[in-house]
Amino acid sequence: MNYKEKLETDNIPEHVAIIMDGNGRWAKEKGEMRLFGHATGVESVREALTAASEVKVKYLTLYAFSTENWNRPKAEVDGLMDLLVNTIANEIESLNNNDVRLLTIGNTNDLPESCRVELLRAIEKTKDNKGTVLVLALNYSAKLEIKQAIKNIATKYKNGDIELEDIDDELIHQNLYTAGIPDPELMIRTSGEIRISNFLLWQLAYSELHFTPVFWPDFKKEDFYRAIYEYQTRERRFGMIGEQLNEPE
Repeated sequence: MNYKEKLETDNIPEHVAIIMDGNGRWAKEKGEMRLFGHATGVESVREALTAASEVKVKYLTLYAFSTENWNRPKAEVDGLMDLLVNTIANEIESLNNNDVRLLTIGNTNDLPESCRVELLRAIEKTKDNKGTVLVLALNYSAKLEIKQAIKNIATKYKNGDIELEDIDDELIHQNLYTAGIPDPELMIRTSGEIRISNFLLWQLAYSELHFTPVFWPDFKKEDFYRAIYEYQTRERRFGMIGEQLNEPE
């Protein structure tokens, strides 16, 4: 089935988030080291970004490295950091050619200096692009994000900058890493795992979730289109009932 041709162009999610899972298991099945899977997965990033751009998804957030990932073997972590640096450095020209803007969320201050330098350079070089915004979640933890937001808001209250009544959803949003970015309408996770793994816990409150058994290195544009197609078949009620949504205006 050609899912792209079946998409309703007026019902494309503005923001899609992806948990890119299964690199290590994919490599193991092929008798390779886990880093081979991560390296191969870079091509799937290109596939997803190209697909997002083609159907005019405005924001694409990729869960690239969590705070828990530091617990992996040192050789794998070091290899991931090197891969990140080299990939970002090599992709700046392509991002600009495709009008893609790069942003990051997470505690990037704790990344190795070489990573921070390349990230900042890429963000600066792509800041004027107007197409899809690629958001990399790096050294990211949703619990840490929410905890930091609570601390920021508590400090503002303590200093008299806000009243208790001022604390609402919008104020919380403004204090998250994703301030200024709309919440994802669709979250995709590859590899068959059915959990969200400390990813965008606040932002995914009303997101549609799509779980696919495809390992990330095998994820292609058609898989991305299929996820959006299935998203379009769902009725998003936000606590209401279907009859309310379908009432004539």
